[in-house]
Amino acid sequence: MTAAYAFEVLKITRNNILKTFDGLSIEELNRIPDGFNNNLIWNFGHVIATQQILCYGLSGNKAFVSNEIIDAYRKGTKPENVVSAEGLEELKKLSEAAVQQMEKDYAAGLFKEYKSYTTSYGTTISSIEEAIMFNNVHEGLHFGYCIALRKVIL
Repeated sequence: MTAAYAFEVLKITRNNILKTFDGLSIEELNRIPDGFNNNLIWNFGHVIATQQILCYGLSGNKAFVSNEIIDAYRKGTKPENVVSAEGLEELKKLSEAAVQQMEKDYAAGLFKEYKSYTTSYGTTISSIEEAIMFNNVHEGLHFGYCIALRKVIL
């Protein structure tokens, strides 16, 4: 798999997550349905934060997004606050910018080192290429969660 293809899949998956938001109010996007412990907005923020941790954090590079975003949406968190329409728009802009920046940083050879990490999925990531590939799997998983959340909300 080429890096260009992996980044294309990432962009498509992020867009597909955002399509699950279509026609829903900000209240619905913030709703945590019975049987779930998070909401649509949290899943979107979570994929942004996880991409930063997997690709930047484990390679020893400074994340593109703020520590506040990472801390709010990292693994083990749950929605603590209602996200406003403005907050969601900021996440959307940040999502697109973070993907574009990672693509540039990868092309520039920024990711020289990588600290191996075994995921809760059960796979060990040992390079930036593996991190990019696994990140796409992770985002696909959360796209599926978003589909399920949308069905329950409607």
